[in-house]
Amino acid sequence: MTTTGVRWAEAEELAGLAAVETAADGVFAQVGIVFPAGTTMIEEVDDPSRVLVAGVPPVGFALLGRVDGQVHLDQLAVHPGHGRRGVGGRLLEAVCDHAAAVGSAAVTLTTFRDVLWNGPWYAERGFTVLTPAEWGPEMAELVRHERELGIELAPRVVMRRRL
Repeated sequence: MTTTGVRWAEAEELAGLAAVETAADGVFAQVGIVFPAGTTMIEEVDDPSRVLVAGVPPVGFALLGRVDGQVHLDQLAVHPGHGRRGVGGRLLEAVCDHAAAVGSAAVTLTTFRDVLWNGPWYAERGFTVLTPAEWGPEMAELVRHERELGIELAPRVVMRRRL
């Protein structure tokens, strides 16, 4: 039975999250975005304290990091079989709650500007687009790295939600 409560991941769950990310990434094909091989982020993570999950077993996750001193949402993925049920929204709110609890003034992320379940979805949840002049040095490096990996397959933006 799957529940969709949000909690911190257990170490033994990390390996299984790659299937969630791959399935979620597959949805982008309907808007012409196909990610390059080797860009699955969760496969490189070995620290469960960076990962919030939804469900038992997990049907979605949020991967957290730090960029320019703020909590950064590295990845939010929900298995499409569990999409449109509020799982992503619960994960996002848990990220913001965690960020506030650890003293972060904001949560940042990078996302596709025009994909409905990306830029517009985050905007509906209080995120605003940052101009490059507003990026710190770590964010500028992160954007450069994403471009180098070939992730910028459609216009991308940096967004921030103040807490």
